[in-house]
Amino acid sequence: MKKILFFVSLLASTMAFANTELQLDKAPVKLSDQASLQRGAKYFVNYCLSCHSAQAMRYNRLQDIGLTEQQIKDNLIFTGAKVGDTMTSSMSKKDAMVAFGAAPPDLSVISRSRGADYLYTYLRSFYRDDTRPTGWNNTVFDKVGMPHVLYELQGEQVLEVEKHGQHEVKKLVLAKPGKMSPAEFNGMVGDLVNYLAFMGEPMKATRMKLGVIVLLFLGGFFFVAYALKKEFWKDIH
Repeated sequence: MKKILFFVSLLASTMAFANTELQLDKAPVKLSDQASLQRGAKYFVNYCLSCHSAQAMRYNRLQDIGLTEQQIKDNLIFTGAKVGDTMTSSMSKKDAMVAFGAAPPDLSVISRSRGADYLYTYLRSFYRDDTRPTGWNNTVFDKVGMPHVLYELQGEQVLEVEKHGQHEVKKLVLAKPGKMSPAEFNGMVGDLVNYLAFMGEPMKATRMKLGVIVLLFLGGFFFVAYALKKEFWKDIH
């Protein structure tokens, strides 16, 4: 009886935790959309690479999303790096420690560790908070140390809390518009997250296509193997 009560209480606590789980928006990840991936690579270089690195990603892998080596040199490399070099931040760890108190994490596999939906929601959930050193906070990552580097595009959001009885409903309201409309900004973040998903596993699209081909081959070979089996065993059966 004690064991039953223990498992019932464990299940109840698990369900309670699930009910308080953060609600994430669905990221529009489509690895076959090369135009989206190219735009995302541009946004990553312009807005992320100044602080973050992607040490497991080389510039020449961008040829997998339809860019030529010359396009990569002309449009995506703003330092003395070569096309075969890894995507290294222009900020040193020492400078990052002074500016943020900690070195920004490497983003090579951030989409695999956090998930695309998390990143898509997080990048759109910054709001003004004068109590924070950077002046920004985030509903997905409370007391975040990262400033809102995309605020000129999104604008400034504020957090509004509505009380409904004993419950509080928090929502973000755009107080000062940015250079992009909300729909345009969501599309931009979608492209950036799409690129981060590609960067986390550049061979994923190829692997999935190869997997379909292998399954189709095995499906066709099944009938050949079955016909051979019948031919070999016809005299016995």
